[in-house]
Amino acid sequence: MLVDTSDNFSKSDCYDIETKNRIELKCRAAHYDKLIIEKPKYEYLIKESKKFGDVPIYINSTPKGIFLFELEDLKLKWFKKPLPKTTDFENNNLTNKEVATININKSKQLK
Repeated sequence: MLVDTSDNFSKSDCYDIETKNRIELKCRAAHYDKLIIEKPKYEYLIKESKKFGDVPIYINSTPKGIFLFELEDLKLKWFKKPLPKTTDFENNNLTNKEVATININKSKQLK
């Protein structure tokens, strides 16, 4: 059973009570073989999951499928990249964000 955790203060989107998965969801309009995760989001999911004994999960939907990543299993290389400051599409101001790329071959493809 999924519980919505995407209020203004949460840094994850949902929680699966049965599997104890703490989940961040992203929907991409285009397909990329390497998907981006922001470091603050990653660190939050890892920290909260360790605190509560959960599994941190990152799920990306693209036109070519749905890809699930178990974050604890990944070794990530962080770098700065200019990206939109917010997901508000009217605000196209860029800021340097610390991110890592995750190749879809490291995922479990759900669809």
